[in-house]
Amino acid sequence: MSNGDVVVTGLGATTPLGGDVESTWDGLLTGRSGVRTLTDEWIERFDLPVKIGARLAVEPSEVLPRVEARRLDRSEQVAMIAARQAWQDAAFGDEGVEPERLGVVIGTGIGGATTLLNQDDLLETSGLRKVSPLTVPMLMPNGPAAHVGLELKARAGVHAPVSACASGAEAIAWAWRMLRAGEADVVVAGGAEACIAAITMAGFAQSRTMSTRNDDPTAASRPWDVGRDGFVLGEGAGIIVLERAEYAKARGARVYATLAGIGTSADSYHITAPDPDGTGQARAMAAALRSGDIDPARVGHVNAHATSTPVGDVTETVAVRKAIGEHPVLTAPKSALGHLLGAAGAVESVSTILSLYHGLIPATQNLDQIDPGVMLDVVTGEPRKVDLDVALNDSFGFGGHNVALAFAAAR
Repeated sequence: MSNGDVVVTGLGATTPLGGDVESTWDGLLTGRSGVRTLTDEWIERFDLPVKIGARLAVEPSEVLPRVEARRLDRSEQVAMIAARQAWQDAAFGDEGVEPERLGVVIGTGIGGATTLLNQDDLLETSGLRKVSPLTVPMLMPNGPAAHVGLELKARAGVHAPVSACASGAEAIAWAWRMLRAGEADVVVAGGAEACIAAITMAGFAQSRTMSTRNDDPTAASRPWDVGRDGFVLGEGAGIIVLERAEYAKARGARVYATLAGIGTSADSYHITAPDPDGTGQARAMAAALRSGDIDPARVGHVNAHATSTPVGDVTETVAVRKAIGEHPVLTAPKSALGHLLGAAGAVESVSTILSLYHGLIPATQNLDQIDPGVMLDVVTGEPRKVDLDVALNDSFGFGGHNVALAFAAAR
């Protein structure tokens, strides 16, 4: 680890597997599933073909004060919960960080759509006086980043990438750039999403991208399995604290891993489908290795985007073989978490970091018969103990957004 490195010193999460990092990681290791049958009245009212989802394991109302929770959209609530955990985990103490040297970057794919829908319903049914004056701050996609930035008094920059399902990972990449450019000493970064609602469920269902395995929810998300039929919509947030290595060293911080390199690209192929050749995804992975001067042979693990869709899962493995080779061991956390959209890349970065830190890769669930097109080693059954040097986290989003983050073990 050199003075120019960017290191991870704090982790926070709230997910369908648990209300914090420890319970989420335990869920990934023990093979629990966060997918359940949804009981919302609109499921039956609109006769939706998809009746399953991955709701939060711990409701924000159980964590946040009631008055605060009422002033925040659900996506902002989860961001605040995960950010507070990560900040506490980083242990800055009473002195904290100089505000002008502290940044926040939190992405989201959809943001406060549930607030928009609820407030529009109030306007239509009860008139102007019932609409909350906080409607716009609650629905704006930069709301999660803005609220965390306000709480931490971050003045080096507060940003909110919106890149569909790559948003959380792109936020972390943006933070890396800020730190490497010397714009900040510390950046709190990640993703937040909470939009399990009638319109999102209906829209995804109409596009036939979601699993309809309603009779067996915990088996519905099955990346790389020949029987996969779509993703499962989830919600949550993942936040990490990143610091310049010399800053972390000076304060004696515990370091989980180094963010050694980042890579981004665009497919420019289709609004929802990935380029089947995996060219854009491979370019992002290669760029992550190149920016960190990493030999592909050092990459022992890829935490895959793998959503459980028929086309996307195999495309990613094609890209891995092109950019890295056939040696990395893969896993797919969405088999347990569902797809957290804009939060996925951030929550799965937490998983990737912990795999490096503990030398343990969680197993992919529900992989009964692997698709013959995968042609790579996938962890199944039980977690695999490994001695990792470098691990990649992949995130891809509608619009052809590709992000790869290369994390290295702290030595």
